[in-house]
Amino acid sequence: MNTIDDIHFKGLRALIRVDFNVPLNDKFEITDFTRINAAEPTIKKILSDGGSVVLMSHLGRPKNGPEEKFSLKHLVKDLSNRFATDVKFANDCIGVETEALANNLQPGEILLLENLRYHAEESKGDKDFAKQLSKLGDVYINDAFGTAHRAHASTSIIAQFFDKKGCGYVMQSELENAAKVLDDPKRPFTAIMGGAKISDKILIIEKLLDKVDNLIIGGGMAYTFFKALGGNVGASLVEESKLDLAKRLIQKAKEKNVSLELPIDSVIADKFAADANTRISDNISIPEGWMGLDIGPDAQEVFRRIISRSATVLWNGPMGVFEMPAFAEGTKAVAKAVRDSTHFGGYSLIGGGDSAAAVNQLGYGDKVSYVSTGGGALLEFMEGKVLPGVAALED
Repeated sequence: MNTIDDIHFKGLRALIRVDFNVPLNDKFEITDFTRINAAEPTIKKILSDGGSVVLMSHLGRPKNGPEEKFSLKHLVKDLSNRFATDVKFANDCIGVETEALANNLQPGEILLLENLRYHAEESKGDKDFAKQLSKLGDVYINDAFGTAHRAHASTSIIAQFFDKKGCGYVMQSELENAAKVLDDPKRPFTAIMGGAKISDKILIIEKLLDKVDNLIIGGGMAYTFFKALGGNVGASLVEESKLDLAKRLIQKAKEKNVSLELPIDSVIADKFAADANTRISDNISIPEGWMGLDIGPDAQEVFRRIISRSATVLWNGPMGVFEMPAFAEGTKAVAKAVRDSTHFGGYSLIGGGDSAAAVNQLGYGDKVSYVSTGGGALLEFMEGKVLPGVAALED
């Protein structure tokens, strides 16, 4: 596929699918600029070439058309300051008025469209809707890796209406960094899988067992493994229907000579609450009525040692309920270990979602090799699935 560096944008209007699905507070102020920061180089490249830019994105999941809290107009002020220009805003993403605004753009100017998902046709991948969007640009650039696994109108269907199309720097970086892990990782290669449910990570775990030297399991999914091994896990989260699967994964790891590492202890609580009573327990004899909500200190140390010896680390998913301070230490410990591994020459890819949020909150975003902007898209890419938003850009 073409990258943004294969196209010179002088005199051209670039229609860019960005991922500006950013969090807003109750005053409609942006609270995390990660995705906007990521898209900035792509936008600046086009402007510096002498082109103009039309930005389209979704924000949240509006169910019944326009809602104030999902309007992209709340981003205009910050974008105007960032690019030192008055960013224009279209009150809709299609229609005669929007087309007029786009057609009147001069080199160096930016137009931001209203939320794509105000139209149900976006998520349905409607061809006529995609065609209307395509009228707004001369060149199509997809820089929204986080939505590349969706066959939506603006991410995949629209590309067929353009002769000139390509990926932006975010999309390019995401694919290149994923390839470093998938195709030729330096060894030892350690994958860290966290999160609540084993069912969410089945395909990626099976894929990784063919590639990694160590597979660390944390988060709520660990208790399904412990129950499958015959342990007492109290009231911890368990997917009863996945016990046989957990046993099969343990057996497959042995057959592949992969070290499957489960946390040997947990911070347990007597209720799912920030103010719960807590204590430390091993994971095969958690008392009735108690639940594991974070990996314990011994598990933290074991995981730290494994990560410190690794030349390649892939991390997706927290080690506990890290939104609650009492159960955040395991996730913090893993984040620090990944940071330290990177500092001493290792390569680290943080797989979006909660693990990316944790790394950024701790101030380690620039101390690891790469933080993905698209958790779901990255997992599907690593599972070997075709991403519609990527396939649409390929010749």
